[in-house]
Amino acid sequence: MSAPTFWRCEPSWSWTSRPLRDHLLWCVVDGRGALELDGNRQELRPGVCAVFQPGDAPRATHDPHRRLLVFGMHFETTTTAAPDPRWGEVLDRELLGVLARTSDASYRRGDALGRHQAELCLEQLVALIWDAVHHPGRSVTDTAVDDIARQLRQDPGRDWTVAEMARRASLSRAQFTRRFVAQFGMSPAQYLIQARIDRAHQLLTESGMTVTETAAALGYTDVPYFSRQYKQRTGRTPSQDREGLASNPTPTARHSAPARYGVGSEARP
Repeated sequence: MSAPTFWRCEPSWSWTSRPLRDHLLWCVVDGRGALELDGNRQELRPGVCAVFQPGDAPRATHDPHRRLLVFGMHFETTTTAAPDPRWGEVLDRELLGVLARTSDASYRRGDALGRHQAELCLEQLVALIWDAVHHPGRSVTDTAVDDIARQLRQDPGRDWTVAEMARRASLSRAQFTRRFVAQFGMSPAQYLIQARIDRAHQLLTESGMTVTETAAALGYTDVPYFSRQYKQRTGRTPSQDREGLASNPTPTARHSAPARYGVGSEARP
């Protein structure tokens, strides 16, 4: 990879690239302009990013009164790095900026760790752009539902209800449930149960808490009911996993939490 670079385009700047010999990461940090490739055109504004591949010959112009500030670097890879289309708008511009600045500062330290950090930032930036290309324009409601799901995972022992979740998302209960299922593949109640079981597994195998203490911490007043839910989702009883902790001081997880959760009634254990 080349050195990560920020550049403020000169007022008279325009870009007509020769066919690229490698990949190019190109992210707009500030300013306005336009980008063209193979007859496709994209208005440029902060957050619009592209990954070009060898053979691409992009063209760009900008408003000299709102000069482009661009972050980018050339890199080589044996895997598919450039999405189709080549560009998308990264909505989380704060994260985009952090990754760009970290990549630049790390690389310029000049040591092996700094270069490795810069490469990791490059991978994350490319992933952000792929996500922006293939999942564009998430709505405010989608973001609100995501935030609620994150809160459920962070504090699964709280006495959550679907009605409260819906209020937080400014939706009716029915609308919220439909949106939640569409995004996570399960109802809010089932998502919460899974979050509680995932946390219970962690507490039983890592903290030394008893089954009763774990159940109480996660909002269960009925320990046998907690145990049944736990076994349904892990294939083991809480006691079996806790006994594993006693015989193995550094246990590894005995089940894999699903990558996506999903949930239709009051979210109570």
